[in-house]
Amino acid sequence: MTRGIFIAGNDCALSRAIEAETVKRVEQYASAVIPNRISGTVKNQSQETGRLPLEWNPSSPISARTLAIAAENRLERIDEAILICTPPSIRNSAADLSISDVDMMINDQIKGWFFLIKELATLFRIRKNGTLALVYPDISGSGKDDTVDIIGPSVLASFRAFVNGLLATAANEPYITMGFYTTDAGNEAAFAAYIFKSLEDIKKSSNGKLHKFGKFHFFK
Repeated sequence: MTRGIFIAGNDCALSRAIEAETVKRVEQYASAVIPNRISGTVKNQSQETGRLPLEWNPSSPISARTLAIAAENRLERIDEAILICTPPSIRNSAADLSISDVDMMINDQIKGWFFLIKELATLFRIRKNGTLALVYPDISGSGKDDTVDIIGPSVLASFRAFVNGLLATAANEPYITMGFYTTDAGNEAAFAAYIFKSLEDIKKSSNGKLHKFGKFHFFK
């Protein structure tokens, strides 16, 4: 039976780099993308060979359950679930915020992770096996003249806090939970390679660990 890899997250350079690393290891993998419903944005979804696309409505707990079941059915089993939180930016003043965009960010980019992780954790607990890899960037604006993203950082803060909580309780679970974040913008391919190196070198002590990747990181 082949290795079952399920990837979910925002459509972005980091997700595409992780999918590119995935196809080096397996012929097929399952992937679900958070729909980008921010007004004026352009879709640029991964087209990797071997990708099994799955539908996902992040704001629905029923969709999260259906997604976890569908991924397991398509792959026969999920060995590794790699979840990537890279929310789209909203660079407006408070007065210019779109109410629909705010609703979308909260429902899709915050609630959606709680719903999906609950379903994957339940699946792994029943099976008493599996790896949950939680990935996010930790990159601030590069200059004082940048237009400030007033919502994205709040979404990342929510995801980061959730990850920290999951890592703190990982020892009580029969599956592995690992966190990964990068401070190195524009080096997605190297970060993706590092994530897979860590996943493929799992030790008992890996459970509950948060791994940082940045400019001065060296492979061990």
